[in-house]
Amino acid sequence: MDISILNTPLFGLILTIAAFHIGLFIFKKTKFPVLNPLLVGIIIVMIIMSVFNIPLDYFRKGGDYITFLLAPATISLALPLYRQLDKLKKNFVPIIIGSLVGAATAIISTVLLGKLLGIDKLLLLSFMPKSITTPIGIELSKLLGGVPAITIFAILVTGIAGNVLAPMVCRYFKIKHPVAKGIGIGISSHAVGTSKALEMGEIEGAMSALSIVISGIITFIIAPLFIFLLG
Repeated sequence: MDISILNTPLFGLILTIAAFHIGLFIFKKTKFPVLNPLLVGIIIVMIIMSVFNIPLDYFRKGGDYITFLLAPATISLALPLYRQLDKLKKNFVPIIIGSLVGAATAIISTVLLGKLLGIDKLLLLSFMPKSITTPIGIELSKLLGGVPAITIFAILVTGIAGNVLAPMVCRYFKIKHPVAKGIGIGISSHAVGTSKALEMGEIEGAMSALSIVISGIITFIIAPLFIFLLG
């Protein structure tokens, strides 16, 4: 098969959008949490790229445009936050403390579990930013000396896991306060989890969006301080 015709930005864009919409269709039909549209879309792209032996560079020419839009998409989450500004002012101290503890826990648990399993140091450095949004995670991975591609993968897995498991975790641990739900989801599973928080309610979505920013900043500051745990 002559795949040179695919060597244009349109290929990556069309494939990405089509794969996501197929995943969305499957999710709406099945309502099965594990069949998250993002996860299904990723699998579809991987299968197509593998079966037809399409070079990764062909996909990235268009796929990088999607990556570029991640930052403005994250910023757009400021809208629900603005609508819940009173809730932010009223719960400012718990939000900051929760974000700080959550960010530190995400890093420490990753490092300790990685060392326990004997994971390579380079991989651990790449996994450390797994719980923050992709644009910040990529830059932090570079700063720590990790591999950004691995970091992106870890962020995706973390986000999808949070999106799927968040409702069950909240029910199991009887977490009912909307602010607590939002902050917990945002800190642990960034923008992908925030999409689930928005389904739960506007307050949950606003708090989750806020925690993305706060935990991202905190993680960027404290992550280099925990490198000593890697030995």
